[in-house]
Amino acid sequence: MTPLEIESVQATLEPFLRQLLRAARFDVKFQIEPGTQSEAETGAPAILVNFSGPDSDLLLQRGGELLAALEYIATKFLRLSTEERGQISFDCGDYKSLHVEELRLTAATAAERVERTGQPFALNPMDARDRRIVHLALHDHPTVRTESQGGGPFRKVVIFPKEKK
Repeated sequence: MTPLEIESVQATLEPFLRQLLRAARFDVKFQIEPGTQSEAETGAPAILVNFSGPDSDLLLQRGGELLAALEYIATKFLRLSTEERGQISFDCGDYKSLHVEELRLTAATAAERVERTGQPFALNPMDARDRRIVHLALHDHPTVRTESQGGGPFRKVVIFPKEKK
């Protein structure tokens, strides 16, 4: 997404979210901000939408399902391509940023286990965005490699020892 496209997305997204939240009677506010780095380099989104307010807890219940649903609906409304959808991220109370750190820590811990045992280790099934975070976290790791296996909701990351040359 170029800077001009980001401004266009923001101009369309703001009134849509205001109307949606008003219709749903959620007492939350949101702030749309540009991301800090490019998606291609770090996996960081180009646009961040941060929610706060008395009904914030509702967005985070059941593992942030409602927050994810709002993000999904917004990307559909904006008619973003599959590649562009990853460039918008909705967060509330740093829920997602803490989740990303948890995934990175899980990846590092699993990599240590694979190093120690020499055996592959499969993480629990996760969505594409979470798998991408794990892959990026271990991309430059000297002794392990990652691979996604399975299909649909059962797709997971498996961490393998790197082949010795």
